[in-house]
Amino acid sequence: MTRAAVLPAVGAPLEIADIALPDPGPGRIRVRLAAAGVCHSDLSLSNGTLRQPAPAVLGHEGSGTVTAVGEGVTTVAPGDRIVLNWAPSCGNCHFCGLGEPWLCAAAGAAAATPYATRAADGSALYPGLGTAAFAEETVVPARAALPLPDGVPLADAALLGCAVLTGWGAVHHAARVRAGESVVVLGAGGVGLATLRAARVAGAGELIAVDVSPEKEALARSAGATDFLVAAEDTAKRVRALTGGYGADVAIECVGRAATIRTAWSATRRGGRTTVVGIGGQDEQVTFSALELFYFGRRLSGCVYGNSDPAADLPVIAGHVRSGAFDLSGLVTERIGLEDIPAAFDAMRAGRGGRALVVF
Repeated sequence: MTRAAVLPAVGAPLEIADIALPDPGPGRIRVRLAAAGVCHSDLSLSNGTLRQPAPAVLGHEGSGTVTAVGEGVTTVAPGDRIVLNWAPSCGNCHFCGLGEPWLCAAAGAAAATPYATRAADGSALYPGLGTAAFAEETVVPARAALPLPDGVPLADAALLGCAVLTGWGAVHHAARVRAGESVVVLGAGGVGLATLRAARVAGAGELIAVDVSPEKEALARSAGATDFLVAAEDTAKRVRALTGGYGADVAIECVGRAATIRTAWSATRRGGRTTVVGIGGQDEQVTFSALELFYFGRRLSGCVYGNSDPAADLPVIAGHVRSGAFDLSGLVTERIGLEDIPAAFDAMRAGRGGRALVVF
């Protein structure tokens, strides 16, 4: 038996319950979790913004130690420290063939297959985003395990599985921030803070953070922001005032709302790049006029998992963690227990805090 935070149905509150895990079958491994980050995507899964079969154990940003492996597993062994990859690429589909593993057609397959049962009644449980990290232990496909490089604390390494890979990739792959460029980041939650740190590593010049909560200023500045703005109707105008009247070279939106995407676009200079990282609902519609698309010459792009190849990016990020250039622990605003996840969800709904980390 292992304890887990179970989502009984979409829209229902989480329940802390005992669950039963099977032995890992062929190509699968069992992992004892060290920590799991509480990400806004988990909230989106719980309320139906993102699709997830239920009942389910959520949590997709995790790190831990392999305790058992199934038949045919050769990539990891018991005792290995790993980071969970919630979107493991298959290497065989059309997108993997194009060198775009972040778009892998098979990445979400594990989330649609039951992986465990409730101890109380034997009912089937699905793994949130295929990983089910809100539990003391989980069973996942072996390809969902990323070996953790030496020199990175195991608990803090959980953040590498989503917030950091996403923020790093948004800066270095999607937006391709160059040294000296001005960057504005909208949203200073876990992904936004990781994006700020990644932009600082990239050598950004003016680095502006925007958030609805003025309490986030200290967090944003500690992550590398040179300026902080409380979100308002004139945010784009104030960004232009901080960037010589032109707008930022790069705007990165980490909220996922039509209004903030539109603000990010308007805060970008002519010829600049606007990158959307935040996950919004299908009813969030953003509009542009045909004339402004021509006149401003901006580039607007989406960003999935930072457009990252986790296997390639993780060792690079780990090197910056070891050197002190990328402070993982500084992204953690609260260390909590499994039973505190519902309160962390409430804080995200209210726009408070950065990244809560469940430590087992």
